[in-house]
Amino acid sequence: MRIGQTSLIVFVSKIAGSIAGFVATLYFARELGAGVLGTYSLVLAVVAWVGIGGKVGVTAAIRKRMSEGEDQAEFFTAGLCLMIGMFAVLSLVLYLLRNPVAMYIGEPVTGFVVLILFATLLNSMSGATLAGSHLVHVQGVLTPVRMTVRSLTQIGLVFLGLGLTGMLAGHAVGYALIGAVGVWLARPSLRLPARHHFAELFSYAKFAWLGSVERRTFGWVDVAVLGLFVTSDLIGVYSVAWTISTFLLTFGTSISSATFPEISNTTADAANQAAAPILEDSLRYAGLILIPGLVGTVILGSRILRIYGTEFTVGETVLTLLVAAVLLRSYQKQLITTLGAIDRPDLTFNVNAAFIGTNTLLNLGLVYLYGWVGAAVATALSAGIGTLLAYQYVMRLIDFDFPYRTIGKQVVAAAVCGAVAYGGLWIEETYKLLQHNFALVLLLVCLGAGAYFAVLFGISAEFRSTIRDNLPAKLVAVIY
Repeated sequence: MRIGQTSLIVFVSKIAGSIAGFVATLYFARELGAGVLGTYSLVLAVVAWVGIGGKVGVTAAIRKRMSEGEDQAEFFTAGLCLMIGMFAVLSLVLYLLRNPVAMYIGEPVTGFVVLILFATLLNSMSGATLAGSHLVHVQGVLTPVRMTVRSLTQIGLVFLGLGLTGMLAGHAVGYALIGAVGVWLARPSLRLPARHHFAELFSYAKFAWLGSVERRTFGWVDVAVLGLFVTSDLIGVYSVAWTISTFLLTFGTSISSATFPEISNTTADAANQAAAPILEDSLRYAGLILIPGLVGTVILGSRILRIYGTEFTVGETVLTLLVAAVLLRSYQKQLITTLGAIDRPDLTFNVNAAFIGTNTLLNLGLVYLYGWVGAAVATALSAGIGTLLAYQYVMRLIDFDFPYRTIGKQVVAAAVCGAVAYGGLWIEETYKLLQHNFALVLLLVCLGAGAYFAVLFGISAEFRSTIRDNLPAKLVAVIY
């Protein structure tokens, strides 16, 4: 896998950042309870949806046009001007609607919505600039720094007694600071753009804007709908389950982040078929972590949620459904990334429109009928629909082989992982050896992961080859 090293850097960086986020969420859950977490999630949901208007596909267009290698300074400057203008408009709209926003969230925090919106847009601009400059690994390294700064600031402010205010302020500080650092590291030049630079950004953004909606739909439409029907306590539990699920999506996201600029550059002056080997590699490993993660969640879901507090264990079913959803999402991301990278934002538009429509309608219907479990079911079903549609579109443009055999071997290894975890759980519940939930979960996760990778290494020549190709030469000599 030629992009393996970049994906690994991004993945390890995201894992490091997720650990900081896990510690912070655990502290907030135990210190403030599910209710405050639910309100915090509603604020972020509002920012996510409003933020769509601040991007309207511009960041995706900046990433695409800059990655092509020509007129990078002009495209950056044009995109920056557009982002500043849209932020100004949105800030005014939020100010005018401050009372309805406060009523929906349940707290008068519209000022924080504007502040976090600014920080989020700056961070998005930073990420698009780094990716467009083929500095995906730098973008990945900044992720744990941002998460750590955000988490430490939030924990410190909550410790001082600021509660929800501290969480919101810390979030804004983390995103704004690292967004500024990212732009500084990319060092983009400012150069007066011509009319055609805006036109080329618009030609891509007019389709790509729906990608922002699609990403927000996957991450936040369920929370937004839950805000209409259930209490903030259940929203807090749901947000914890969602955090755990998206943690498992980290590796798939890292792969898609690394593949976009590579496919874009490879196919800029060549046929779409040149993207086939990269796409096949990304699909081989999209479920590498999520497949055993789903098995482990089925077995240990309740124990994992108990780490946050006993009130969170009611989310066991929701957690399993959400992990299944992000597994499908991981494959969908590789396919959508490929469509965008070969300059077919019109097709990603169609996929995103289908996903958004089904996810929104299913959430409204199923949450109304079945409560918060309906939200998780809706997310999983819509992810499956989006994945199938994206697969059909890519198949029309690129002749590639879907890696059924590789995925099958991952399923076999995951079954062994599940057997180890189940056996360990049975021993603990029968003989009460540890009698400590966190220690038990950590032990069983480590044992299960070890069994999974050991079995996969033994039965998959492709996996062994990937490990060999992406490890340092001296380490490869020792292992092989």
